[in-house]
Amino acid sequence: MLPTDSALQGFFRISCSNRTMSFAKEQFAMKGVITVKNVLITGIGGLTPRSIARRIRTTHPEYRLIGCDVNPKAIGFFMDGLLDAKYVCPRCDSADYFSWIEKLVERESIDFAFVQPESEIVEWGKHFDQTGHFPCVTFMGSTELSGSLRDKAIMAEVLEGTDFIPKTIKVTQDEPRFDAVENEIGFPCWIRATEGTGGLGSLRLDDLSSYKSWLFINSEIPEFTVSEFLTGRHIANEMLYYKGEYVKGAALECAEYVMANIAPSHVTGNTSFGRLLNDKTVNEFCDSCIKYIERKLDLAAHGILSFDLKEDSKGNLKVTEVNIRHMAYTGVLAEAGFDLIEDSIRIMEDGGALRVERDPFHVFEKPFVFLRDVDIEPILLDSEDCFLAPRSDGDCQASDCNE
Repeated sequence: MLPTDSALQGFFRISCSNRTMSFAKEQFAMKGVITVKNVLITGIGGLTPRSIARRIRTTHPEYRLIGCDVNPKAIGFFMDGLLDAKYVCPRCDSADYFSWIEKLVERESIDFAFVQPESEIVEWGKHFDQTGHFPCVTFMGSTELSGSLRDKAIMAEVLEGTDFIPKTIKVTQDEPRFDAVENEIGFPCWIRATEGTGGLGSLRLDDLSSYKSWLFINSEIPEFTVSEFLTGRHIANEMLYYKGEYVKGAALECAEYVMANIAPSHVTGNTSFGRLLNDKTVNEFCDSCIKYIERKLDLAAHGILSFDLKEDSKGNLKVTEVNIRHMAYTGVLAEAGFDLIEDSIRIMEDGGALRVERDPFHVFEKPFVFLRDVDIEPILLDSEDCFLAPRSDGDCQASDCNE
C-alpha cells in the first residue's frame, strides 16, 4: 500500500533543504523559466541509482527526483539533497508491486523512470509483455534479451561455441559435474554465481578439493558457472542501443578493487582505481557480440548494455558478464564527457533517439583515471601522472593532480 501523507511526515520526511529546493523549482516553473520533470529512480540504495541521481541533480537541478527501494535503510533515502520524495516499495516479485508502482506514478506525476536493479528490469519487461505498456515511460530492452543476459548460465548457452566467451559450463549444488570441471575446463578455473553482482560466489579454483569446499561454503547459492581462468586485464564497456542501432559506446579498465582483501577472489566487483580507455577494438568486439545475440535470439538490442570482459593470456577479450542497465561507473563516465544518463533522458523525453549523438567509438579528451571508495564521491583525474612516487632521497614530493 502506498504510504499516506501522515506516514511521509515520519520516515519519509523530505529534508528542509529538499523542501526549499522543491519550492524554488515551483517558483521557477510558474515563471516559465524551466520545465519540471518528475523522475523515478528505483533501487536508490544502490551505487548506480545514486550515481544517476547525483548526475541529474547536476545537469537538471530543476527536476524532481523520486526514489524508491525495498530496503527502509537504503542509504539514498538519507543523503541530504539527493531526493525530493522517498518511498519504501514492495519487492518487485510480489503480487502488489505493480499496483503500488502505478499508484506512485499517479501520485507523483512521474514523467519517466530509471529502473536499475536487474530483477526489477526483468519484472517490468514481463509486465509490458502482459499488458502492452510500462507503468510509465522508461528505456530498457525486451524481456528475452534481459532474461538471457541477466542469467550468466543462459548467456553462456547463447554464446556457446563462439570466441566471445571463455570455455564455460553450468553446475549446480545437485549436479556439481566434477569430471566436467576437471577435464573440460581444467584447473585453474573460475567459479561464480549465475546471478548477482559484485563478484558473488566468485573464486579461482586450483584443484578439485577447493571446488568441493567452495560448493560447501556457498551452499545457499544454487547455481554457478565454471569457466577457464583468464589472466589478463579486466575491461568494462557501456553501450547504448536504440531499436537495434548501436548508438554509443565507451570503455574503461578496472585495475583495482574496493576492499579487495575481504573477498577470497580479491575481486569485489567494485572498482577503486580505473582507467578510461580510447580503444576502438573493445567497442567493436562488444558490438559484434550483441549482433550475434540479436541474430541468435531474433531480436533487436535496445537500452543500456554494460559489458564486463577479461583478457586471456594472449590478450584476447572474453565476455564474462553483460548487465542490462547502467554500470556503476556511469556517473564517472558522464563527468568525463560520455553521458549515457543524459542520453537516456533525451530518449525518454523525446520518444526517440534523434537528439542523441552517434558516437560508437567514444574518444576521451584526456587519459582520465578515477578513484572510488566507500563513503566518498568518485574522483576523476586528468591522468596517472599526478600520483606521488616514492623518493629515494627521503624528500617529500608535491602532486600536480587536477583539483
